[in-house]
Amino acid sequence: MVGIESQAATVLLWLALLKLLQISVYPVLKKTLSDVAYPLSYPVSLLFFSIVTWYAGLLHLSIPGAACVFIALFVVMLLRREIDYADVKEQIHWDLAFLAGFLYLLWIRFCNPAISFAEKFMDHAFLASVMRLPVVPPLDPWFAGGDLSIYYYLGHWMSGALGITVGGDSFVVFNLMLPTIAGMAAVSAVALGHLLLPRHRWLPAVILLLPNPAFFWHLITGTPIASIPWESTRVIAGTINEYPIFSFFWGDPHAHILGIANQILFLTLCTVMYLRYGDMDATSRLVLSALLALSLGTMPGLNSWDVLVYAPFFCATALFTGIRYAGRDIRSWLPLLLVPPLSLLAYAPLLLSIEGSGIHGIGIVPEGSSIFQFILVHGFFLAVFFLYGARELQNRPWLLVIPVIGFAAGYGAAGIAVLALVLIGVRSELKAEDIIAIGGLAIITFCELIYFQDAMGEAFFRMNTVFKLYMAAWVMMGLAAMIICARWLSGVHWPRALPTWAKWAGAGGVVALLLLIPPYAPLTYGYGSGTLDGAAWLKDAHPGDARAILFLRSLDGDIRIVEAVGEDYTYAGRISSFTGIPTILGWPGHELVWRSDEDGWYGRRTADVRAIYEDPERSLSLLDRYAVTHVVVGSYEEQRYRVSLPTHDLILVYEAEGTAVYQVLLRGAPEEPLSPYSVKLYGYASIGSRTADE
Repeated sequence: MVGIESQAATVLLWLALLKLLQISVYPVLKKTLSDVAYPLSYPVSLLFFSIVTWYAGLLHLSIPGAACVFIALFVVMLLRREIDYADVKEQIHWDLAFLAGFLYLLWIRFCNPAISFAEKFMDHAFLASVMRLPVVPPLDPWFAGGDLSIYYYLGHWMSGALGITVGGDSFVVFNLMLPTIAGMAAVSAVALGHLLLPRHRWLPAVILLLPNPAFFWHLITGTPIASIPWESTRVIAGTINEYPIFSFFWGDPHAHILGIANQILFLTLCTVMYLRYGDMDATSRLVLSALLALSLGTMPGLNSWDVLVYAPFFCATALFTGIRYAGRDIRSWLPLLLVPPLSLLAYAPLLLSIEGSGIHGIGIVPEGSSIFQFILVHGFFLAVFFLYGARELQNRPWLLVIPVIGFAAGYGAAGIAVLALVLIGVRSELKAEDIIAIGGLAIITFCELIYFQDAMGEAFFRMNTVFKLYMAAWVMMGLAAMIICARWLSGVHWPRALPTWAKWAGAGGVVALLLLIPPYAPLTYGYGSGTLDGAAWLKDAHPGDARAILFLRSLDGDIRIVEAVGEDYTYAGRISSFTGIPTILGWPGHELVWRSDEDGWYGRRTADVRAIYEDPERSLSLLDRYAVTHVVVGSYEEQRYRVSLPTHDLILVYEAEGTAVYQVLLRGAPEEPLSPYSVKLYGYASIGSRTADE
């Protein structure tokens, strides 16, 4: 549906835009971040771009126009000779680190591009909604009359704004989301290694490629190859235990993985604070505090679970920094005190507009995880930490009472995690990686004891808690463990160094292996590969729907559709998901989690959609009620309903290969608005923001 030339142009323009953002911000960061300013300007510039475009959307200003801010900054820096060609040329290894992550994930998406299963309908629906009408808050494509203030949509906004600026198609932009995050995460992880390590500085980035122990356990115990990736993420009973490389291959640009680059950026900024804050001048301290506030302030909108981890982590690291530089002028610490309030102010309108919450309270986990399952998830990192803390345990053998108490209380896994945490915490001098490791261990301990109550039911009562917090735990423990391993490797004196050709051959072999995995990974489920067009599979599988989607995407203005309501994680909601146009009800289970059902909308909307298709006496009044402009009738609707539409006030405007689109004739101003914004299609004035359920 999108030609290969357009796909290639979108990728090149996307990379050019990211480079423009990065190089324009780099001189601003150079004094404060010195040797890591260049790599960190990649994720920092993306956060700046996101906040600028978000406020542009809030004020109904042009999104591409926001890029002019960075063009102007770039020109100013050139005129002031702040951008030096020789300096940039010396930094090219950082560009290669970013490109390595970006291009590898681009290859994965090329081999598995389809917007087809899992959460991909939802993620593309959000992205398409943003790109169709880039206003804040974006319209909810699955709940006509509602908006996305019930969800953390900032990652989709970020990608949508980039896509709008380069003129890309959402079908292709969808497959650039994860490559961008991977590139930003990779360059940030290597920057962290640069801060802390004399050699092997690339090792922290390995956490993005490393499977968990369960993957290898299933591999050696004969689990079918096609089942291993999935089974390795469903280890601890009733929970989800994803890790980055699985999420990258799985391909859902969901909030928990979209936040990973910002997590690593924040940890790297905290490390700069811990190592260098005492030696910075006043201006650099203010700049560093502003960067920390921007990163922390982005988290609630990007993946709100992250802020539950990193806000306390910042406070702890700031405290350790204060202890490290004790005796300095108390006024020098004022910039750090500004970080929490500035982080709240960064996206204050977003925080104030949040309506939904899936969390109803806090509960105590009645029974801890199986030790075996716990080790299958965290075993690699725990092994490193116990080896690292072996000397402390030798000097303090009485610490073994900690896991004994844990086992006696029925929380043996928590006891193991706490022991590792204490062994690192009692070291005479805490290194930056020690603090990061303690943070990760604290998370998995928390998840063994406490969970956030939500709508997942008794069988999966802590699924979301573990799912969302374990990604942060993986990042923290993984980075710390890789840094510890790199220090060990740096201390090893090999009897004879490998010849250069052998090193290159080994590196080439690893790269070749990595490149060979995506084409053969059993994750496409028959939807095809060899493109970056996420909707290409529709042309063969559902040609009528594919052409109807293109027709509806060509229409201007704020419009609404009605399509069949079906089960979540099926083909239901396909038109709204691929167009971003609001439908009366998309995936009902998702909306139920986000909005609850206090006013009974769930049953009412489901019944109303059925009545629209089956009861011609009520169809038009219900279409008016929800301000629907177009009715979709395809094979999916024919399967779900006994379709009997009115013979008047509906005009057939599109029909091909079994899918028809009818336009609803204007019958006066709708009972409910098409959106909270002025409606271009019919020229209505803005008349509020109520939903059809009020």
